[in-house]
Order: sequence, then structure tokens, then C-alpha cells
Amino acid sequence: MKDDETAIEKEDVFNGKPWLNYYESHIPEKLDYPRSTLPDILKGKAQLYPDDTAIIFKNRRFSYQEYNETVDRLSAGLQKLGVDRGERVAIHLPNCPQFVFAYYAILRLGGIVVPCNPTYTNRELIHQLNDSGAKTIITLSSLYSQVREIKEETQLYYVLVAQIKNYLPRITKVLFTLLKEKESGHRVSIEGDKHTYWLSDVIKNAPGQPRKVKVKEDDTAILMYTGGTTGVAKGAQLTHRNILANAWQGKIWISPRDGEHVTLATLPLFHSYGMTTCLNASLVSAGTIILAPNPRDIDDIIKTIQKHRPTYYPGVPAFYISVNNYPEVEKYDLSSIKVCSSGAAPLPPEVQQQFQKLTGARLAEGYGLSEASPVTHGNPAFGDNRIGTVGIPWPDTEVKIVDSEIGETLVGIDEKGELCIRGPQIMTGYWNLPTETDNALRPDPAGGSPWLYTGDIAVMDADGYFRIVDRKKDMILGAGGLNIYPREIEDVLYEHPKVLEAAAAGIPVPGKGERVKAFIVLKPDKSANEAEIIEFCKENLAPFKVPTFVEFRESLPKTMVGKVLRRELVEEEKAKLEQGE
Repeated sequence: MKDDETAIEKEDVFNGKPWLNYYESHIPEKLDYPRSTLPDILKGKAQLYPDDTAIIFKNRRFSYQEYNETVDRLSAGLQKLGVDRGERVAIHLPNCPQFVFAYYAILRLGGIVVPCNPTYTNRELIHQLNDSGAKTIITLSSLYSQVREIKEETQLYYVLVAQIKNYLPRITKVLFTLLKEKESGHRVSIEGDKHTYWLSDVIKNAPGQPRKVKVKEDDTAILMYTGGTTGVAKGAQLTHRNILANAWQGKIWISPRDGEHVTLATLPLFHSYGMTTCLNASLVSAGTIILAPNPRDIDDIIKTIQKHRPTYYPGVPAFYISVNNYPEVEKYDLSSIKVCSSGAAPLPPEVQQQFQKLTGARLAEGYGLSEASPVTHGNPAFGDNRIGTVGIPWPDTEVKIVDSEIGETLVGIDEKGELCIRGPQIMTGYWNLPTETDNALRPDPAGGSPWLYTGDIAVMDADGYFRIVDRKKDMILGAGGLNIYPREIEDVLYEHPKVLEAAAAGIPVPGKGERVKAFIVLKPDKSANEAEIIEFCKENLAPFKVPTFVEFRESLPKTMVGKVLRRELVEEEKAKLEQGE
């Protein structure tokens, strides 16, 4: 009887939604979502705000009317080629106007967008194209050689090639053509290549209006590939309702008013985080999006902030670390930024505090995953921002934490377990992977929609604020069978005054199982040794969590959005072990 009462108490903890007490006054528990799709919302915004600036790219501005008209023409051009409702179309582009136009044009004709990382190797790109069944790809001229090389190993039929210079301001375009086009690999020829066209010609020669297609809210809109850091990438099926709901949640979370924010898009739009917080949220808010094509060009980003005055800057810890350590950063005016969100990787408290002090902006950590379109949690933009947490669930987002072994027993306040989520932003499943779908989306015995099992270990405090302890798969099994979460170690390492970047991972030691190793990038002009780092950890961590080994590196392996690839570090160590090093 006592166990039953405890279970009920734990259920009440989550059903009671203590986080609602910390919602800002403009945020309701439940939202009224438009019964629409994002391309239709674009059409509506173009009618309401035809002359307002929608996009800025390298000093070139696009109004909402031009935005919508270009999407119409490209959508019509794709239909003219034969692209139809339900067909998958790959977008293989960095942040540029062509990505934005292609994204909404594909959705407008009822197609399915397959965003592809431009830094993918041939093997990774072939897998994604073949798995999705994409027959059309929109790529950049500098990436065309790769697509041409792999085309015969895929189902690709049409290749549309975009030229970055087409949407540059006139003088910049001339200078680019004369000085940079050839040396940067953008000057290519497609003459004689079968079913290959310049994207600009497809737009130019298209009918003015696309053929009307009935697109349903429950139709799949995006195949967002995820899981590449932990295994073979899987296509999360996101519907039109999923991506619109998450963008709408984001709009309300920051400000319900139209035209309130100018968003700096350094996050890649092919990533779910950039897709929602930069691209889709900017659209539903009738805001302006500033496209930054290279997220690692910190010089360009600092100067863009000063020139174009963004108010909202979604990013990842690596971006904020770069700004914090930019030479003479105090000489630049970054005061336009009012709100920043951090996701995709854990935000070290030291980095958060330093950035807020430097800019005066509110940097609020949140949480999400591609399977959730992706955002599910966030610290209030202007309310109770609790450093070290990912905040509280967004409206209409239900959560629970269960034991990480079987996944059935609820845990209590401040107890660790696997985070489970359901809401309007949750995917319908993985593309052509029924077993993986069943493992990730599990039914609720009490009824209702299934729960997404995230694979992340979390704790919730009494106020409903959540903290992500670590990835379930990244957990280190320490001496004596004790569980060690890498993030706990990394947060301590970031407090060291000489550490710029840090990662912790469990590496195999013959006869001893796993031991903790710290991988560290030092700040410029700083030096440290292994003993110094280990001693610092001893002062701040329980003995079983202290790293056994420390390696100093020039850089850490990362994804395009700055998430450290712990798995790659572990694989490097395993290779060394096999070679007897």
C-alpha cells in the first residue's frame, strides 16, 4: 500500500505542473494555434506587411512581398519539373536566401523537405539521400562537385544548383565574381550534366503562381535526420502541425506581438534548432531574419551584430564562448541583443554569466531534440532565469521522468531518470523504422498520445525547473559501478580560469572498465598541466568523478552546431588501445 501511495505522490508531482507558477504573465498554459501551415502564414504576413524587411543577407534586404513571390515562383518551378505532393526534396545549402525560399517552396507544393548538412562526407550524404528517397536536390555551386560525384549512387534525378552571388548586393556581387568566386570553388560548369539546372533559371522560367495543392496539417513536412552522433542517422518525421506548433510556442514564449524581433541566424537552418528558432519563429512573428552563412566566422558575426542590430540571438555554447573570448570585444556595440537562447549542448554556467555581463542580454538555456521539432523547455526570457537549468516546459508540453533502466517507474523530485515528453511538437515517428519508432514513442496506459523517451537523464526540482544531467548513452560506469555524468565534470572544468573548452568521456582501461578522461582546449596564451587540472577537479568533485587522465588539444570534434562529439573522442581512444599506444 505504501508503494502505491508513493507512486501516486510522484504522479501528482508532474500532473500538478509546478512550473506554471513561473510562466511570465503573457504566457498561458495552453495556446490557440493557427489552423494553417507555415507557407500559408507566409502568404498572410506578405499581405499584412508587404514592405517590411523579412530577410537580410550581406546588406541585401528582402521585403515580405518579395519573399512570398519568390517562394511562389520556385514552388511553381519545382512543379514544372514534376515535383509533386509527398515527394522528398533535399536542401544541401548553408544559411542563404536560397535555403529559405526552397524550404517554403517545397512545403507550399506539399513536398517533404530533407535538410542536409553541407559538411557531410560522401558516405553520410549518400545514406541520407537514399534513406529518404529524395529524387531532387538543391545544392550550392561550391558543393556541386560532391553531388555530381555521388549522384549515380543515389536515386537523384534533378540537381538544382544555387549561386551564392545571386542575392548579394550589386557591388558585392561584382567583387565576389572577380576576386572570390573561382578560388572559393563557386565557379563551376553544369553544361552537359543531365537534369541539372541553375536554381535561378528554374525561378526565372517558372509560372508566376504554383498550382494549388491541398496540404494537410498532419502531412509530413520535414525529415529531420538525427542520431548521427550515436549511430546511423534516422529521419524524424515532423508534420506541418509539429513545426508550426513549435514555432508558435517560441513566438509566445518571447513575445506575442508581431514585428518585435530581429533574429540573428548563425545556427544552421538545416538543423532543427535553427529551423525553428531562427527560420520558422521569425516568420510567424513577422520578424526579420539576418542570415549568417558561416557560424564559425566570428569576425563576421560580431560586425553583423554591430551593423544590423539584432535583438534575438539563438545559439549554442560554442558561439557564446567565441564571443566571450573575441579580442577586444568590449570595443563593439552588442547592446541591441535583448534575448539569447542556448541549446543543442549543455551551457556551462561560467559561460552564461560571462556573456550576460559582457552584453547585458538575457541568456536563457533551453532544451530540445530533433524529434520534438525541437524545443520543449526554456528558461523564461525575462522572468526567473535559473542558471544551470534548462528551465521549464513550454505551453502544452507534458513531461515526466522515469527510471532509466526499464522506463516505467516515475521518480520523485530531485531524483535522476529518463526524461519523457509529449505535446503538439512531437514527431510521428522515424522514417521507415517501425522498431526504432516503437522504442522512442511509447503508449501511455492511461491513454492519450504516446510519450517520447528522449534518452536524456534529467532531474526536476520542486518548482518544476529541469536540469539535464547527461545523455543516457554518454553515462560513464565508474569504479564500483557508480554512474558518472560527463556534464558534471565539464561544468567544473569550465570554471577553471585557463580552460576555454572541455569535454569528459569514459574511456576503456584494460582490466579496469571505464575511467574518466578530460579533453581540454586552453585559452590563448594560457598553459596548464595534467596535475593542475586534476587537483582542481579534486577540490570540486567527488573522488570517483575526478578525471584519471587529461589531454590538452587544439580543438574538440564538434557537429556543425557546436555539439561536442564525445563518441568520436571515445573512438579515438579505442583506436589507440587497439594499436597498443
